[in-house]
Amino acid sequence: MHRRFFFSLNTWTSDVIAGLTLGIESIPDGMASGLLAAVNPIHGVYAYMVGTFTGAFLTSSVYMSVQAPSAMALIVAGVPQVRYGEHQLESLVALTVLTGIFVTLMGILKFGKVLRFISNSVMTGFITGVGVLTILGQLNNMTGYTASGSNRIVKTMDLFLNLNQVELPTLFVGIVTILLIIVLEKTRLKSLGMVVAIFLASLLPPLFEWDSVALVSDIAEIPDKFPMPVFPPISTFLDLIIPAISLAMVVLVQGATISQTYVNPDGEYPNADKDFIGQGISNIITGFFQGIPVSGSFSATAISVNSGAKTRFANIIAGITMAVVLLVFGNAISLLALPALAGLLMVVGARIIKVDNIAISWHIGIVQKTVMLITFALTLIMPLQYAVFSGVALSILMSVTRQSNKVRIKRWIREKNELPIEVDAPEEIPPHEVLILIPYGNLFFAAAQAFEDALPNVTDNTFHSVAILNLRQREDLGSTFLEVLGRYAGKMYDHQSRLILAEVDDHMMHRLERTGYDEIFGRENLYRGSERVFESILEANYEAKKWVTEQEQQEADTDD
Repeated sequence: MHRRFFFSLNTWTSDVIAGLTLGIESIPDGMASGLLAAVNPIHGVYAYMVGTFTGAFLTSSVYMSVQAPSAMALIVAGVPQVRYGEHQLESLVALTVLTGIFVTLMGILKFGKVLRFISNSVMTGFITGVGVLTILGQLNNMTGYTASGSNRIVKTMDLFLNLNQVELPTLFVGIVTILLIIVLEKTRLKSLGMVVAIFLASLLPPLFEWDSVALVSDIAEIPDKFPMPVFPPISTFLDLIIPAISLAMVVLVQGATISQTYVNPDGEYPNADKDFIGQGISNIITGFFQGIPVSGSFSATAISVNSGAKTRFANIIAGITMAVVLLVFGNAISLLALPALAGLLMVVGARIIKVDNIAISWHIGIVQKTVMLITFALTLIMPLQYAVFSGVALSILMSVTRQSNKVRIKRWIREKNELPIEVDAPEEIPPHEVLILIPYGNLFFAAAQAFEDALPNVTDNTFHSVAILNLRQREDLGSTFLEVLGRYAGKMYDHQSRLILAEVDDHMMHRLERTGYDEIFGRENLYRGSERVFESILEANYEAKKWVTEQEQQEADTDD
């Protein structure tokens, strides 16, 4: 962590302005996240306040703002213990703390590399689904009609079948909020236009005496004091492991995106694993202070940076600003109109959906298109905590499938004193010839069949021939591949030919000796590699040509 980036006399005014902007904007945004999580909106504010403040001290990224993205709020909304349980507050605290523990452990174990297995197509499908769910999830508050159904899709259909029951004043407040956000953000207010829009729209119900328009106070009590720490019993944690791991995976993705996007003031990229640890500890602290789970927020970070943030002091000021607003204006917050917050969330949901990313996945290939659509559909129809796991599993399956089908085998042809020429391997092993074969691709067990199919066929025409297989840097060959090579060596032997393994390192040689494959291949057909590249291949090529010549001579003598 770069402590010199906490505060600077040269930039403190810029940091204060950025912090005030983010802090004021985060109050309604935090309430909206709490609403989206189907808990008391104040828990969203607590999450933003504590997460932003603690994250400023804990993450490797100077600019990262730790808040609660829509994807995480939606996962929380799908956890029954938090939404309907007898001990909802204890369950929420336990879920956030447990998420923090998992994220911290993942950071310590350097789980950032797991993200390589999550494809852009899967993430595009998942994020697009989150955006759609965010919009659909606010239709009740936007219209004043409580739709029924097993999921948001069914509830949306029920709404359209009962449009005559929509509360027009409620709908009007929501629409006005959306229009005001769009217009005011284009003025000098910029990000603060969102706050002004919600405030102005919330003035409409008392102004026109629309008593049917629901307020925040109608669904929850908003205290004007700091949250007291809550310590749930250990038993509360046991049933929350699956959603906590799902939330941890979202934290990894959200945090890594920021770590890879925003360079620190010294020109160095943040350490992603240290960012994970920082976000994990922030979740633990946020949880005990009654906040919903948090992670690095791309939108909040962008607001802070675009408002002039130069050091960590900007996020510290943002956290303090939220605390002051909560203490001074806590009672006023309860007067905000629910459809105004719903309009805010709809804008957020629409902005989550990235049309350009969808177009790329759609046009890049049938596999990517299919994976994106499957992930999108799963996100809409199943609980998000399971959709996250499904997306990760789909990514890994796609990665394994693609890599296992990318195995290619080339042939090197080398004239005397000339550099080798690489050509496609022949379909079959010709007689009285030496082939130097070079495999490309990951040779793990799933690729064994593709590798075997790519090898030149051993036919009745194969006679007194040698295939030299280059195994340099192939220390990861498992038993499945050894079986393939053993079968191939047997076919060559049946046709009075040889398979030579060249560039075999000490690790692979030890594995061959332990499994008895050194005897199956024959010790004379194993050539150790060295620090000199291709030395082993050239030696094997020389000996193989010498052997072929001897066999031809013996054959000629026999004919005579």
